[in-house]
Amino acid sequence: MSETNDATEGEPPRTVEMPSLDTYSLLGLFVGLLAEKAWQTMGLRAKPGTDKIETDFEQARVAIDTVNFLADKLQHRLPDEEKHRLEGLVADLKLNYVRLSKS
Repeated sequence: MSETNDATEGEPPRTVEMPSLDTYSLLGLFVGLLAEKAWQTMGLRAKPGTDKIETDFEQARVAIDTVNFLADKLQHRLPDEEKHRLEGLVADLKLNYVRLSKS
């Protein structure tokens, strides 16, 4: 993956290679992205770049289930503090989903 920097006047944009991430780092990144999407689709956070709150509990459920699956795959690679944080995130997502989808 590459990132384009702003070019100085008269120079073409430069492409900078991002460091390669291992599988577990990518899974952690995906957990964060999917958790954020779950909060948004439960209507607890606005869509980025807008003030719109939208709910789509089917998307939220899929995002939460996937976060839970990925968290299970990451558990053995994390220190205890991170394990507890990840477990708390999954629990918070599930509890909020149940609370909001029932109302």
